[in-house]
Amino acid sequence: MNFSLYIASRYLKSKSSKNAVNIITRIAITAVVVGAMALFIVLSGFAGLRDFSLQFTNVFDSDLKIIPASGKTLTLSGTSEKELNTIEGIAAYSKIIEERVFLQYKGKQHIATIKGVDANYGEVVVLDSIMYISNWLTQGQSEAVLGLGTSAKLSIGPNDYTNLLEAYVPKPGTGQINPLDPTEAFTKRSLVVSGIYYVNEELDSKYVFTDFNFARGLLSLDSTKVSSIEFKLKDVANEEAIRNKLKGVFTEEIQIKNRIQQNDALYKMLNAENLFVYVFVSLIAAIAIFNIAGTIIMMILEKKGNIKTLVSLGLTIKEVRRIFFYEGLLLTFIGAVIGLFLGITAVLLQKQFGFIPITPNLPYPVEFQFINVLLVFITISLLGALASKVASRRITEKLIA
Repeated sequence: MNFSLYIASRYLKSKSSKNAVNIITRIAITAVVVGAMALFIVLSGFAGLRDFSLQFTNVFDSDLKIIPASGKTLTLSGTSEKELNTIEGIAAYSKIIEERVFLQYKGKQHIATIKGVDANYGEVVVLDSIMYISNWLTQGQSEAVLGLGTSAKLSIGPNDYTNLLEAYVPKPGTGQINPLDPTEAFTKRSLVVSGIYYVNEELDSKYVFTDFNFARGLLSLDSTKVSSIEFKLKDVANEEAIRNKLKGVFTEEIQIKNRIQQNDALYKMLNAENLFVYVFVSLIAAIAIFNIAGTIIMMILEKKGNIKTLVSLGLTIKEVRRIFFYEGLLLTFIGAVIGLFLGITAVLLQKQFGFIPITPNLPYPVEFQFINVLLVFITISLLGALASKVASRRITEKLIA
């Protein structure tokens, strides 16, 4: 064993002759325990909130999505569809038409995005996971599935055949609007609400699902035009290889986005928040952990006589400093291990039993991740090493003279 490390471990095991030093040592270890535990619990809590926030978009978004690089639509010919069917790794795909639409029901209005989907959409997205009331669309019918937010704003429920939902979009190429009849500039279609979906507050007020051909007729689009194509990939699919093949299918420039890229702003926001939380809690932990420096300085003063003896036996100042540096590392290691053990226990208990709720029916979400264990251990160790280094520098030739 390294001699400096051996002496440091002996100092750690032996009690100080001064009770104040023993108390300060316990306080320092407790500070490290609390710092490590708090940092791990906060990171696990944020990981849980992150997964909780993303679970809604993960249900709603496809594995891959093709959109035009410019403009609102891209061309999907019969030949292109045949090529899509031959690409290995694609489990299913759905053609989509999207456009802003003005909705009206019994005098109430709401602006949303109509999303016309074909019969394959249920193979790309798990519809059972988003349906809230009643049924999904019947293909070929003038039906709509509204979000819970849109339904509440319009005060409309499913299967109301007496009062139909009205959808308006501007007619393509419309010139001046007749002031006596401004509705001439709009295409109007009526729909029956077949069901209500629920994802989250933002999406529930944004999208109105309709049949693909209904949306195409409403927008007067050519039969080869689509707004996007959404893909479900097989479990063993190579995303990069599929991307390269998809680029060869279309003659026009396209963008291909995976699930993360479709929610780029959300992921950036969550990552920035995660970084901020980590830095903020680490600073708080650093203040607590720097008790280690005070403890080591107290030990140095108490063992001043021992230090002189060690120097007399041939140890250099550098080797003596290393003893107390290792002392601080050992204190930090013990505190970090205990703190992580308590933090992991608290997180697993919360995950299993949900002792701390957000609402009466919703426990605070937490997520155990090994990367957080590693991150906390490295952070606490670095902070403890810094505190130990600063304190051990107090040993000088003047001190032992």
